[in-house]
Amino acid sequence: MKRLLLLLTILSTLILNAESLRISAKILNENINNYKILDTRDNDTYKAGHINTALNFPISQTYAHMQENGKLTDPFTMQDIVQNLGLDANDSLVIYDNGSFFDAARLFWALEVYGFKNVKLLNAGYKQWINKGYKSSTQTPTITKSNYITIIDNNRLATKFSTQVATRNPNQIIIDARPNKAYDGEVSSAKRYGHIPKALSIPASHNIDTSLEMTRLKDSNQLAEIYKDIDKNKKVIIYCAIGKISATNYFALRELGYNVSNYDASWKEWGNSTLPIIQPTKH
Repeated sequence: MKRLLLLLTILSTLILNAESLRISAKILNENINNYKILDTRDNDTYKAGHINTALNFPISQTYAHMQENGKLTDPFTMQDIVQNLGLDANDSLVIYDNGSFFDAARLFWALEVYGFKNVKLLNAGYKQWINKGYKSSTQTPTITKSNYITIIDNNRLATKFSTQVATRNPNQIIIDARPNKAYDGEVSSAKRYGHIPKALSIPASHNIDTSLEMTRLKDSNQLAEIYKDIDKNKKVIIYCAIGKISATNYFALRELGYNVSNYDASWKEWGNSTLPIIQPTKH
């Protein structure tokens, strides 16, 4: 009986954690004045229609050199972007994208790296908002520039160096969020094929539920099953090709209470370097 009660307590905690990082369209609509809302779509799409009061933070602005690798925007540039959007680190934020969840998750991670503590994602994104008939707008809200000063949470950002250290540290886990073919070395976004030594394969797609009419993140019980073999006492580093889809794993693990960071430059950097790799398929 005691074991059953303990299990129920753990499950309840997972659900509460999930609710603290996600928000439904219904709840957001009912409490829209309590949040600053960020639209990650490109500016032209944003101007054509967005959630009422939403500000535009195109996901491209989270990349320093998107074509080269996934490195996060540098602190000085990010400070300017955040200030010009009138945001402060203590603001309650809600992020959405077109419904894919990947862009929204990347901005969620980027803002956590830069010190934001109260960030939620709108599950299913703008498509669901419109389908439910909630208010949209083509007007850009008036913005008062903020005094935000860059704060960096290094515990949320993995680098080439910290990931290399993790390959030798038994107290750290590395997860490859790329599709199985990339992990197995059949395809690659870099010159070399394979994966980072010690990395486990949990593709980002495993976090996503596409069974309904819209893409959304799986519920907390489903996510807990996916990551049941990942030790919560160990630090987790996530990577993909450019730190985009891996942000989905990052978000899922954050909900589940893991200590996790996302490697921004990911395989585009590692696979083009001379660092060790596991190469299951020879090319």
